[in-house]
Amino acid sequence: MATFFLIIIYLAFISLGLPDSMLGAAWPIMRLDYGAPVETAGLLSMVVVGGTIISSLASSAVLQRLGTGKVTFISVAVTALALLGFSYSSSVIWLAVLALPLGLGAGSIDTGLNNYVATHYKAHHMSWLHCFWGIGAMLGPILMSGYISNGDSWRKGFLTVSLIQFALVFLLFVTLPLWKKTEKNGQGAVQPGEAAGPAGTERNVLKIKGVKLAMITFLFYSGVEATLGLWGSSFLVNAKDLSAATAAGWVSLYYGGITAGRLITGFITFKYSNQVLIRAGLVISLLGALVLALPLPAVFSLIGFILIGLGSAPIFPCMLHETPARFGKENSQKIMGYQMALAYTGGAFLPPMLGWIAARSTFMILPGAMIGFIVVMLMSSEQINTLMKKKLQHFK
Repeated sequence: MATFFLIIIYLAFISLGLPDSMLGAAWPIMRLDYGAPVETAGLLSMVVVGGTIISSLASSAVLQRLGTGKVTFISVAVTALALLGFSYSSSVIWLAVLALPLGLGAGSIDTGLNNYVATHYKAHHMSWLHCFWGIGAMLGPILMSGYISNGDSWRKGFLTVSLIQFALVFLLFVTLPLWKKTEKNGQGAVQPGEAAGPAGTERNVLKIKGVKLAMITFLFYSGVEATLGLWGSSFLVNAKDLSAATAAGWVSLYYGGITAGRLITGFITFKYSNQVLIRAGLVISLLGALVLALPLPAVFSLIGFILIGLGSAPIFPCMLHETPARFGKENSQKIMGYQMALAYTGGAFLPPMLGWIAARSTFMILPGAMIGFIVVMLMSSEQINTLMKKKLQHFK
């Protein structure tokens, strides 16, 4: 039964990743149909992220009331309807209206399923879960580019992904009666010796030592991932004199490094703890950022991008999986929502901020910003480890 549910969760995360990069892939064609300026895509993206942040913050109360199964079912249904609406939308205003439920649905799925896996499964499943998100994120643009290159409308791309989502909605509906039983009888993934001790249910989880540090780490992690993804090509073109096509290919290898790294991390978790993998990932990412910052031939930038991608791979899933172990299973659902909200906030606001500064100075600031973000993450992570060691000693 546990394996069956895991397959459903993996499928849900593929579907979660599918629409994430489709708007960007389709926008050059979409905007011509609507007569919209290029920057409108950024505004639509902000609406999606705004909805995701709202649903992440509200997820604890919603999940407690409805349960993970119902929330996942409703959220996937909402995103499927929003994508269906995208395929038939007649104006940018309608796209903006539909972008909100698209974000609301994504935040609830993300928070609910991450907490479910963190409390019911081992660490390797969390890494593979986010590897499947990467598969979905890669498949979305491939589907869209396939329709566009064949002379079909971008609308068919959104319609296809919508139908895929509706198929998952049907599967989730059929399995709804089993979710509650599994959640009630399932065993947590936190093993003896892993947890820092019983944290106890806390009404204000922000008072728990280490929670704010964890939120800061999530903020800057997403800042690194999204900033390098958004401005990596601009850095390579403007600072390293590469062609736009080559730059785009190198950035895709960065995402490939994250996806492949999470697949590999899943196997490494059998031998090493989350703490070790988080620390190793941060150090490798920092090394990659330093390579980007040094005045080396352009080919070293590719090495830097791949190193940051491989280093980033274990950080996010391992931090998520550590949440119940660090702060108690009783508090993990609410903390998971806060962490996801800060992650989306970092991905939404840090890249535009750096882009605004770079446009008024130079894209050479990108490696320095990456180094700064990663150093903050490393310091926060190590402080959390120190706090958890002290707490573990207290309960021994």
